[in-house]
Amino acid sequence: MSLDDAIGKMTDLIRSVSTGAEIKAVKMSEEEARLSVYAPAAEIQVIKNATFQPAIDLLNNEGLDIQVFVYDKDAPPLKG
Repeated sequence: MSLDDAIGKMTDLIRSVSTGAEIKAVKMSEEEARLSVYAPAAEIQVIKNATFQPAIDLLNNEGLDIQVFVYDKDAPPLKG
């Protein structure tokens, strides 16, 4: 499986549990990507639960590291 296929698989999975999620993918290398997911607070844990095992499986079976970071899209930005 290619990295693009893995990103697509995880994106589809996220959208299946959260239709309102906004997803931004960044490829870090040929084998690694980061998905930043912005979703309503009530859906954060659902997304984490849905993506945890598939992300582990992609790492163990395909050698692809897809990191999923989920944020509350309605939270105010951090000041610093």
